[in-house]
Amino acid sequence: MPRASMWLIRLSLLYLAAGAAIGALMLVGKAGGRLGWTLALRPAHQDLLIAGWMLQLVFGVAFWILPRLPERSRSEGTPRLVVVAVLLNAGVLAAAWGGVAAEPALAAGGRAAQLAAALLFATIAWRRIRRYGLGAEAARLSGPGGH
Repeated sequence: MPRASMWLIRLSLLYLAAGAAIGALMLVGKAGGRLGWTLALRPAHQDLLIAGWMLQLVFGVAFWILPRLPERSRSEGTPRLVVVAVLLNAGVLAAAWGGVAAEPALAAGGRAAQLAAALLFATIAWRRIRRYGLGAEAARLSGPGGH
């Protein structure tokens, strides 16, 4: 497993634990009626679980599983994946904090960083997706349509 995938997956599991803990706190607050302030944590709960856990897990597993082009080095795409991880994690934390602190500009900046991370990851993954069974030479000769 590439080191970058390993760290993306590990970070996603930390976000899962944090998001679940916030969700549990919100449920306790809702049931007990005394912790009404916990409902203000809902934006953080959503960001940690959707972008922090799910999206980051998808990025890590996809980078690990998608085939590398034979003519490329083993670490192809890894430096850009590190940028994806930094953008995504900064975006998750900024959007979560901006939602809890009622700072719309911070939340919007976090969402913009998440979008940038998703677009950059798409460019990394796009080149690694190809038809099954075709070698690099056959894929090049078959042209863009793959026929």
